[in-house]
Amino acid sequence: MKHYPLIIMGLLLFSGASSALGPIPPQPMANMQRSCQQQTPFDRETTLQTFVKTVHGGVQHIVVKSDVLKPADRAREIKLIQAYLQERADEFNKGDFSVTERIHGADMPGLAQLKRAKPDDIRFDYKPLENGAQIHYSTEYPMFVQALHAWFDAQMTEHHNDVIPDHSQHHLTPAD
Repeated sequence: MKHYPLIIMGLLLFSGASSALGPIPPQPMANMQRSCQQQTPFDRETTLQTFVKTVHGGVQHIVVKSDVLKPADRAREIKLIQAYLQERADEFNKGDFSVTERIHGADMPGLAQLKRAKPDDIRFDYKPLENGAQIHYSTEYPMFVQALHAWFDAQMTEHHNDVIPDHSQHHLTPAD
């Protein structure tokens, strides 16, 4: 019982110190979003981006939101998306993840493992879509599937994985 005042004093000091620190600022997220906007040529406000995990990896989509742009602006955004994802797929196929590293940092989950993959270990297949484009990531190696899934989870968290209307039927089976 004689240590009771010391315990109370310790709790008061600790609670005072922790409240003085205040909330953690959202600066890292703001920096990531600013960096992402600088690295992407398309307008992130008029597009939807998804990362859908599959048994062998996953699929990344970027599409223009329906009916938010005039036809000429919509066509321009689609071309920018397609050029951007084509370039990313080409870089990934060469083992170059430098843009991802600049945006998300070197400690992004899964990134170190993806960078260690040999050129034929993971496929990064680009495909243009009528309203944007996609990259299909696939591998037969479980360690790289895990790395892709960790990478996708981080992407979903940081980019707020959107829902593309009427698109989920493309990936109903996990064998994609």
